[in-house]
Amino acid sequence: MNLAEYAAENNLHRVGARPPLHAYLNEVWRRRLFIYSLSKFRIQAQHQRSRLGMAWIVINPLLETAIYGTIFGIILGSTRPPNFIEFLIVGLFIYDVISSSLTSGAKSITGNGALVQSLSFPRMVLPLASTVQEFLNFVPKLIVMVTIVAIFGSPPNIRWLLLLPLIALMVLFSTGLALIMARLTVHFTDLNKLLPFITRILFYTSGVFFAIETVFAGHKTIARLYEFQPFHEFLSLARNILIENTPVDTMFWLYASVWAVVTFAVGVWFFWSAEESYGRND
Repeated sequence: MNLAEYAAENNLHRVGARPPLHAYLNEVWRRRLFIYSLSKFRIQAQHQRSRLGMAWIVINPLLETAIYGTIFGIILGSTRPPNFIEFLIVGLFIYDVISSSLTSGAKSITGNGALVQSLSFPRMVLPLASTVQEFLNFVPKLIVMVTIVAIFGSPPNIRWLLLLPLIALMVLFSTGLALIMARLTVHFTDLNKLLPFITRILFYTSGVFFAIETVFAGHKTIARLYEFQPFHEFLSLARNILIENTPVDTMFWLYASVWAVVTFAVGVWFFWSAEESYGRND
């Protein structure tokens, strides 16, 4: 009798073996309360030593809005998009939650090495907790964002309810990105050093503070390619929902949905397929 037969006869399982995908996801779902609690306590720990505490969740993006609004408001001059304040604050807040999920997800495994090596649990819990943390942070930002938009001339209307499905798509997309980046940074640790440059490039090229249609008015091919850039799609849809007279191609809903579902599905499979390698030293 070989070892495999002996293990099967005695119902023994290899420690750390990767379970089938459906069983693995069931294990992750059973830990949903832990994921939420971990996210909540991380937020509290992150701000507990600051005098203003949790208020920094909102203060930081507001300061960024003031700085970028002043700088790019002057630089863009007559090419500034209409409703520039609302345009900028929606762009910054929406971009921030997606890029923060990408960054925190990338560090979720490598930044918790001791936990990963000492306890047995589905490692997907960690990037999921990082994404939940970023979207919990987004809740007060969302309230501030819609308040500012309402104050500066775009009153609330029934269309604002479309924010709910849009945020659901953003959650799927951000979770998929976090899972993909979490595995990549395990195998390519230098990627953590490149992340600030990646997010900065995305920030300056996704239309956060300028209108793609205006800047690339003479470059139809580039403008067309931007229609398939997911960050730009989410920004455009959010602005179309919240800001009056901000047109958007209705196909963006389809494109964003495809990006969200495919990125999430690929992220789940990609992360799960390397489950046994997380926490190993070889």
